[in-house]
Amino acid sequence: MSWFTQWFGTRYYALLYGHRDSDEAQPWASSILEKWNLKAGSDLLDMACGRGRHALWFAEHGMNVIGIDLSEQSIADARIAAPAVEFHVHDMRIPFATDRFDGAYCLFTSLGYSDSLEDDHKVFAGVMQALRPGGRFVLDFMNTHAVLRDLVPMEEVVRDGVHFKIERGLEEAILVKRITVTDSDQVHHYQERVQALMPEKLIEMAVAAGLVIDDLTDGPVPVPFDKDTSSRFVLWAHKPNA
Repeated sequence: MSWFTQWFGTRYYALLYGHRDSDEAQPWASSILEKWNLKAGSDLLDMACGRGRHALWFAEHGMNVIGIDLSEQSIADARIAAPAVEFHVHDMRIPFATDRFDGAYCLFTSLGYSDSLEDDHKVFAGVMQALRPGGRFVLDFMNTHAVLRDLVPMEEVVRDGVHFKIERGLEEAILVKRITVTDSDQVHHYQERVQALMPEKLIEMAVAAGLVIDDLTDGPVPVPFDKDTSSRFVLWAHKPNA
């Protein structure tokens, strides 16, 4: 069983990252709507949608959104939070649709979860296939340059009485986060594994899939990406018109 199948959808994952709520989704959604000049009724694909916080915001602003995620529990929660949105349990490494969407977005470092670059290429190929000609895509990823430079080896966090010990390291080009959860007398162990993909590699894969790069920014705001100062690496692209 993959690490993300074990970890995503647990109440501890929701507790640790619960501060990433709908309020955090608003800047992203606003930026995407403005940058892409989306009209009501536009079709959007939310890739690795989690519990649907971005999909909900877009739906409330007139978009037709479909969310996909590997986690059955996350999709179940998303359906409760956003009943007007269509959600599917789906692996984004497998093509979901053909020439169907005006835009697709993949936010919160949701790529590179396996140890295989081939899987990453499959995601970009799936984006190309899902978009209509002229359709837009945005990928939000960590700025790996900064993450490796400023890596915090260990930290401890307490949320609602639950103790999280988080240990980080780089192992064969994989950023590994080992999470020990202590909840009363119960101890649980989880991990996160994300490929240390550099911006240059992500650009290369997007172009190899046939996407055209439009912009590189630091987060949702229109600040140009700088590998030394940016906290995020955001790739904006589109599928060429036929």
